[in-house]
Formats: sequence, structure tokens, C-alpha cells
Amino acid sequence: MPVEFLGIGATHNGSETTPRTGPAFDPEYTLALARAHEETGWDRVLTAYGSGSPDPAQAAAYIADHTENLQLLLAHRPNVSYPTFAAKTVATLDQISRGRLTLHVITGGNDHEQQREGDTLSKDQRYARTREAIQIYKKAWTEREPFDFHGEHYDFSDFVLDVEPAQKPRPRISFGGSSAAAYEVGAQEADIYALWGEPLAGTAEQIETITSLARAAGRPAPTFQVAFRPILGRTESEAWEKAHATVATIRERTANGQQLTRRHKLTNPENAGSQRLLSVAEKGEVHDRALWTVTAEATGGAGNSTALVGTPETVAAALLDYYDLGVRILSARGYDLLEDAKEFGREVIPLVRQEVARRDAAAAAA
Repeated sequence: MPVEFLGIGATHNGSETTPRTGPAFDPEYTLALARAHEETGWDRVLTAYGSGSPDPAQAAAYIADHTENLQLLLAHRPNVSYPTFAAKTVATLDQISRGRLTLHVITGGNDHEQQREGDTLSKDQRYARTREAIQIYKKAWTEREPFDFHGEHYDFSDFVLDVEPAQKPRPRISFGGSSAAAYEVGAQEADIYALWGEPLAGTAEQIETITSLARAAGRPAPTFQVAFRPILGRTESEAWEKAHATVATIRERTANGQQLTRRHKLTNPENAGSQRLLSVAEKGEVHDRALWTVTAEATGGAGNSTALVGTPETVAAALLDYYDLGVRILSARGYDLLEDAKEFGREVIPLVRQEVARRDAAAAAA
């Protein structure tokens, strides 16, 4: 089965270890990073969403216009635009990119961050709204006759898109979350289910839960994606030295309780995914082959924050452990966004692809 690699389509060079040195949208850096991914074997990059960040849809269009084959994962929060408008945006971007777009729908796990853009719904209400929004996107992209929708959160009549997506029948929808409400919505509506990097046992448990819910809904399980922060070295000791230096820098930046971004608090996260990461960190620093939780603990479990530490061979083997669980999209983002993307693309991606190809060939021969 094919394996795909997802990187980050950041619009500036800032990370947990380094404040950005330019504007929030740095056109030159945005293209340098995107092209580095394209040239070193990555499949797609994510243009992320934050309440005050550059518009990810326009960033995706910019990247699409300056790359040839790199696919795009566009992050979108349903609260910021009506679903008919969002469906129009995605269909247009899919045409601009010649069918390279996937939509990543973010329900929102932080009340304060959501309220910055006027979203006062409770978490459960947000998931109910997300379900309706996804249903509308799918219908808008595939229906060629006007249709009505009368739901709890959206109500309209006689809508049809003039612009069709390039992909048929429609672009894929990616979704994430680690609460019971998230599992239910994602299992029933998503094409891709995105998870953060937990130990193998916890990941297997989540995959089984979501797969069972999808089966109960009469649909196939979504494609599973897991995200990590790779920290590579030429030797194991070099990788671990780099890992400890990375965390020391993060702790220096947060020494006075200073948040690394406005999106995430350093303590008491509201979302289940971050709570799970911190719970894993409490149980130990190193899990399985190379999973390191100290980076998650140092950032309050903020988003994609658990690391895989080791030589390229060790990290590739660790990624293949997740592939063996059924994960088919591997997401990775370093702390030096540009140089780490190049290194991971050169050193790790070929190892994983080669082993997957060898296994596929052996299975076909058998």
C-alpha cells in the first residue's frame, strides 16, 4: 500500500525554538520551504490556520501557482465562513492547483482561540456544526442541480456551485480530534483521520475505535495519518544531544510562562488530544523505538509535539512501526523548518518508501 508524507507549508521561519525573523507572510521563505518539500520527495504540505495568521487559502494558492506537483492540505475552521463560501473557495483552489487540494477541517479545541473570531459555541456544538459543514461541502462539490439544506447550524435553499473541483468526485476531507465527539464525526464523515504521535498502543487503540465507528456507520475506515517532530543525527548520541538542546531552547523561551504562540497555552489544555499527549509524557520520556515525549511536555502538549529521535534508519524504522498499524500518511515537521525538511526528505523518506515497496513486492509475489 502506498505511503504519503505531509510536511508544513509555513509562511515564515518561526518555530518553537526560533522566533520568526521576518513578516508573518514572507513570500520568499514560503516558496523556498514549499520547493524544498517538492524537491526532496514529500507529497504535500499543510497551510495551517490561526486566528491572526495569514490566510491559509491564499497561501495555498500562492504555493500552488509556484510549484508543479506538490499537493496541498488546506486548514479551515467552519466558524470563519459559511459552508457554501468555503466550498466555493476549495473548488476554485482545486482548479488553480489542477487537482492538488485536500481540505483539513478544524473544529477547534480552545474556547478562547475560537472566541477571537466570534465563535462562542460549546465544544459539542462545534462538532455538530462541523458535521453539517462537511456534509454541505460534499454535496456542493458533487451536486450539479440546486439543493436545499436545513440543519441546526446552517439553513439555505436553492444553492449550486458554478465552479466544479478538478478532482472527481470531489477533494478529500481531512479531520482530526481525540475526543469521543471527534471520533464519531470523523469516522462518519472524513476521508482522512489525523492523529498526533502517541505510543503504538495508544495509536492502535484510536485506529480501532475510529474504524469500528466507521463500520457501524456503514462506510470504510478513513485513511489514517500520524504526526511527529523528527530530530535526526548521524549517530544515536548526536540525535539525542540535538534533542536535549532543542528542549533546552524551548524551556529558555518559556521560562517566564511566555506562550510560544497565541493558539496554545503551556498548561491545562482544553482539547483531548493535548491532554492525551501530556498523559503519555507523565508515563515516561521514551516510548517504543524512538518516541520522545519531552518536547510535548515542554510545549504543553501543543499540537504536533512528540518527537522521533535517532539516526535516519532509526526514525524510518519507527515510522514503519506506525505503517504496520495501518497508518498511510506520515506527517513530520522539524524545528528548523527549512533545513529539517530537506534532511528528512533526503535521509528518511527514501528509506521508508524503499521498505514499503519491498514489502509490497513480497506480498505480490506471495
